[in-house]
Amino acid sequence: MAPFGMLLGLLMTFCFTFCLSHQNPNKFALTSLEKSSTKESEKKDTKVEEEMDAEVLEVFQPTYEWQALRPGQAVPAGSHVRLNLQTGAREVKLQYEDKFRNNLKELKKGKRLDINTDTYTSQDLKSALAKFKEGERESSKEDEARQAEVKRLFRPIEELKKEFDELNVVIETDMQIMVRLINKFNSSSSSLEEKIAALFDLEYYVHQMDNAQDLLSFGGLQVLINGLNSTEPLVKEYAAFVLGAAFSSNPKVQVEAIEGGALQKLLVILATDQPLTAKKKVLFALCSLLRHFPYAQQQFLKLGGLQVLKSLVQQKSTEVLAVRVITLLYDLVTEKMFAEEEAELTQDMSPEKLQQYRQVHLLPGLREQGWCEITAHLLALPEHDAREKVLQTLGALMATCRDHYREDPELGRTLASLQAEYQALAVLELEEGEDEGYFRELLGSTDGLLRELR
Repeated sequence: MAPFGMLLGLLMTFCFTFCLSHQNPNKFALTSLEKSSTKESEKKDTKVEEEMDAEVLEVFQPTYEWQALRPGQAVPAGSHVRLNLQTGAREVKLQYEDKFRNNLKELKKGKRLDINTDTYTSQDLKSALAKFKEGERESSKEDEARQAEVKRLFRPIEELKKEFDELNVVIETDMQIMVRLINKFNSSSSSLEEKIAALFDLEYYVHQMDNAQDLLSFGGLQVLINGLNSTEPLVKEYAAFVLGAAFSSNPKVQVEAIEGGALQKLLVILATDQPLTAKKKVLFALCSLLRHFPYAQQQFLKLGGLQVLKSLVQQKSTEVLAVRVITLLYDLVTEKMFAEEEAELTQDMSPEKLQQYRQVHLLPGLREQGWCEITAHLLALPEHDAREKVLQTLGALMATCRDHYREDPELGRTLASLQAEYQALAVLELEEGEDEGYFRELLGSTDGLLRELR
């Protein structure tokens, strides 16, 4: 049995070797099928691509709501596409940003692809791209033409600078201009007209707080203060005009002015015989110096300022000055009153400034100088604006002058007459539809004073 088994094994080995040696590897089934399927797939894809390039694609027009997309449909670029996990269908809609983008106007010329059509081909896209490039070239030509027109109308800044340099034109700062104007005003070789012109121009610059403070750096403020000593009334007038603009709400300049003797010089001009126009400007400078500066108000009282103003008001043909003086006194009285009230309520004011206000004994000075009677007599002025200022001042002085007012029968008759006049005018305003008119306010002030005097 053993030899027979060995013989059978050798025979099977021989047969297997023979079969392998005569087998063609190109005839294996797996290899043939793989190559055959690959070639068929390539032919099929090529055929599909040729068909898709030649066929017309159906373009789906989305809206701002989700809609189902059928197989084979194309969507415009920028559309929002999602897969509905419940239905398995693709859905599409427009993005909300397109609402605003569609409202933009066409910026470039030339025809564009008609997006309102339902279909487009690859040839349409190529044509649209070519026209878009042509539109860019046309836009570039338009930009070049526009730039050429701008160059024709305007000159380069370098060329202008060169011409300015050739003309010796120098751009001055405000500081340089003010120095030049002060020098012209202070020069002995300048004529009166040149000095007045310099002061007139200088007033424009010192309205700005920084410019007014710059006057201190080169001594310009003291030059202007010294100008108040001029023998020319016009120089006094315009020097005071510039000083008034520089003093206004500028504490640093106000302090320097007091130290430079401006207050004394202003009072001397008001106390002497000067033209009315000059006194108007000087009074303006005095008001700017005193407002919100309690130390200057103290010095004003010490120098007899109330007596100077009293003489000014009592002069003939000075009604305009009288109204301005009354307005100044009203402002000073109410300023001190509000400052003390604010200090008690908020405690924000510095103790030094509050102490300075408390040392301004204005109300007793007004009573002693006879301003209770002077103010009451000014109520006879014919202008409504002047009466308004006087009524306000009478109210501010009521606590100090109540006894004098009650003993003045002329004041009572004047107030009663004004009450009747303003009642009639207030009725006319009411008929014209003005519930809170000007004369109604004047009537309220008159009624208030009459009630206080009863």
